[in-house]
Amino acid sequence: MGKGGRIVCIFTPYVLTIASLICIVMVGLGCTKSSSSTLDNLYFFRINLQNITNGTSSTTAKITSAISDLAGVSDGDLSAALEEIEEQYNIQDFYTVGLWGYCSGNITNGNDYKTTNCSKPEAEFWFNPLEVWNLEESGLENALSSSVKKELKVYKSVSKWMFIAYIIAFIATIVELVVGVFAICSRWGSCVTTLVSAVAFLFTTAASVTSTALFAVLKGVFKAELASYGVKGHMGKNIYVATWLAVAFSLGASLFWLLSTCCCSGRSPYNHRNTARAVTAEKAPYTYEPLGPYGQPQQPAYTNTAYPPPPPPGHVPMQQQNGRTNAYEPFRHV
Repeated sequence: MGKGGRIVCIFTPYVLTIASLICIVMVGLGCTKSSSSTLDNLYFFRINLQNITNGTSSTTAKITSAISDLAGVSDGDLSAALEEIEEQYNIQDFYTVGLWGYCSGNITNGNDYKTTNCSKPEAEFWFNPLEVWNLEESGLENALSSSVKKELKVYKSVSKWMFIAYIIAFIATIVELVVGVFAICSRWGSCVTTLVSAVAFLFTTAASVTSTALFAVLKGVFKAELASYGVKGHMGKNIYVATWLAVAFSLGASLFWLLSTCCCSGRSPYNHRNTARAVTAEKAPYTYEPLGPYGQPQQPAYTNTAYPPPPPPGHVPMQQQNGRTNAYEPFRHV
């Protein structure tokens, strides 16, 4: 198979690698632009504060009771603090968490989520409710229970590892595309590309597993600790589809790169012809060759299969001794 066949052979893993890279990029672009409805729907986790911002009596009463026990403030002080947070700090109805930042917005009467603002992209981002909701400035940082604070610390540490894993997966996938060009030339190029694709697949899978498990646990924390206070949280959908599609495409690319190391050689069959050459043996001096039964050199093949073969024309038979033909095979000097 020549160069053309080699190009066709690596076309499939190359396309799968590009597809995996596109999915990883989509994960990174989630929650980065408020004016794009497509990017707004790419989020790991959404926090719904609509019941708090609407100021329903039952929710406010529960929050008042909980914070009074934890922070030791009176009902009057808490009501003033809640009004100050809503009016001065502009608490939104919902917050969505992405890889590089978060977005916030309001929920319309038709129950539509309208994003109004997105934070600036930040490396190793994690959503800090104390900072985003200005709980520290309002003096309500003690409103969160110790178990919630503990889970937030775990979330902070794991989210940093998740961010690093996505970055390594992104870089490894780009390197895989660059090195994959050299796979056209030889199987050694495919071998190197296979190793790079294995690294890309490993970190893409690790990042996807980490993000899915992390926010699944965070969802349970919100349901157990904060749902009774009107704070709800649920996981996104589109971003998880994108990240797991990246894993599937990366796995397929790795398998096809591996196959290209043992199949689809780039060498042309016309450059390696096995031309049959006639081998001539030179006779050494003082050698002997066997003679046939009639004193003639033996021929390699006969057209007549009868045995013994008929004597050549004009041949005189050998003399018999004692009525028998000589038992030895005669030789002649050549």
